Amino acid sequence: MSEYKTAPVSSQSLPSGIPFIVANEAAERFSYYGMRAILVVYMTQYLMNSSGELDVMSENEAQGYFHLFVSAVYFMPILGALLADGLIGKYRTILFLSLFYCFGHFALALDDTRMGLLIGQGLIALGAGGIKPCVSSHLGDQFGQSNHHLLSKVFGWFYIAINLGAFIAMLIIPWLLNTYGAEVAFAIPGILMLIATVAFWSGRYRFVHIPPAENGFMKEILSPFGVKVVLKLGQIYIFIAVFWALFEQIGASWVIQAQKMDRVIWGFEVLPSQIQAANPLLIMILVPIFTYFIYPTLNKITELTALKKITIGLFLTAIAFSIPALIQMQLDQGIIPHISWQLLAYLLLTAAEVMVSITCLEFSYTQAPKSMKSFVMALFFMSVALGNLFTSAVNFFILNDNGSSKLSGSEYFWFFTVLMLVTAILFIIASRNYQEKTYLHEEQVE
Repeated sequence: MSEYKTAPVSSQSLPSGIPFIVANEAAERFSYYGMRAILVVYMTQYLMNSSGELDVMSENEAQGYFHLFVSAVYFMPILGALLADGLIGKYRTILFLSLFYCFGHFALALDDTRMGLLIGQGLIALGAGGIKPCVSSHLGDQFGQSNHHLLSKVFGWFYIAINLGAFIAMLIIPWLLNTYGAEVAFAIPGILMLIATVAFWSGRYRFVHIPPAENGFMKEILSPFGVKVVLKLGQIYIFIAVFWALFEQIGASWVIQAQKMDRVIWGFEVLPSQIQAANPLLIMILVPIFTYFIYPTLNKITELTALKKITIGLFLTAIAFSIPALIQMQLDQGIIPHISWQLLAYLLLTAAEVMVSITCLEFSYTQAPKSMKSFVMALFFMSVALGNLFTSAVNFFILNDNGSSKLSGSEYFWFFTVLMLVTAILFIIASRNYQEKTYLHEEQVE
């Protein structure tokens, strides 16, 4: 790896590899969110058996499997971190696992049975999950002390790239499924993932390639210092997991709720799975607003630390989730409110996402020791896995033998709303004693 830079260059400007990372992330997120946007609809309306007959799932079963899949995606970062920090480095890990990612999309496109679903989702979970901690920490690796002041803005751009790809995918892929069927709808994300892989490979000589710590990686993790870091951040991630248990439902329970609502907007009927596109669109609008207006204003009132941002976001999540609970109460009475009420919930939940997810992404990188960057990012993503695993377990637990639910109608949404409110209150207590410490890589002189 001698032909590659192995440390950030002392500079006040933006690292030259950033555009390649951002472009890769936009295409990769298109592939992931495009596929994910149609999963629940696919499982409840399109799934076939080996004889070519419909073999669809019930709503609760589909929600359970959806969250189980997302949970698997976010458990795999541990594998990616072990490969990246301990064996072959972040760049090679991303490139290698991206190939499995591509194969997963094409498996879904070629086989519309439950076996095809299992193989496709397994490969995508391995690829998408495995590269997750590597991409975000690889982004942070490009910065040193002299330009670390640009890190917050670049993580914001990074998040915008994620959501630009997701927004376009959530509009196009449901339409492709509805118009051309599952084969085309799953093939297009596969092609975009291939493009993402090529884009990343193209920037290889512009990147900083931090060498893997190899044996030192495991020694540091298992040392008293490493264990202390893991436990310290782990107490934060437990609360973040509850946020993800609610947030990820925009791809499942909120889609199912949208199917029963009036979705005509400006004379056009929007598909239920297309409503999810409101989230990435709002992210692209809200990130600059929060960065340049809301955060500076709040900073004048109080020192707005990362943990304070997260606290506000958790309370905002509880408020946001109460709206679909109220909507469901109306639907349970046979009253059809307009989809604009759910869009209001999207606005509040997306604002919460800005304060919780983006903040925690940067917080995780800066709080991680230098040889544990990918591993700590994997722990952050583990909170997403635990949140989805919890929601999946709830959906399978409340499923009665006759297909009905133990938490019927609005009770389901109120359960998660109260859970989030209690979590937010407990987070205030737990975060009071956390002492922040920032770790960044040393620079090399050109």
